[in-house]
Amino acid sequence: MNRSAHLHDYLPARFSTAASRHWVPSSMPGKSSSPLRFFADDRGFVELLRMEPGTVMPLHRHTGEIHAYNLSGTRKLCTGELIGPGDYVYEPPGNTDWWKIVGDEPMLALVIVMGTVEFLGPGGVVTGRASASSQWAEYEGHCRSLGVATPDLRDR
Repeated sequence: MNRSAHLHDYLPARFSTAASRHWVPSSMPGKSSSPLRFFADDRGFVELLRMEPGTVMPLHRHTGEIHAYNLSGTRKLCTGELIGPGDYVYEPPGNTDWWKIVGDEPMLALVIVMGTVEFLGPGGVVTGRASASSQWAEYEGHCRSLGVATPDLRDR
């Protein structure tokens, strides 16, 4: 450490406690998320993703890279691979896929989403998007519906 530096010269770490986090239900039955961070300029977001057995993540494309670390439960990728506890998946920008939660246990994963997730319908038509700004709006609305303050998880 530079002896001329003082503790006040460093930016404070940003953290959220389990007690301050909320699970936000999705419009997709069987899916919810607990936001951890929203990156500035709509660059992406970090969340805990929880999906119940049998839930399908529909066909989607990533505009940026994705990092997903499975904490519990199992998902089966559209290519047939099974992703279980302790497994890590990297998806490069442009990756298009779908997957399903298999087994009897909910899947819980730590997910870092860079860019936007585009949900695709027939003919590859974009039917919806998930971005840092859309996820933030959903989180803020959920906290408002609970009558609680929205923890500020945004980068500035």
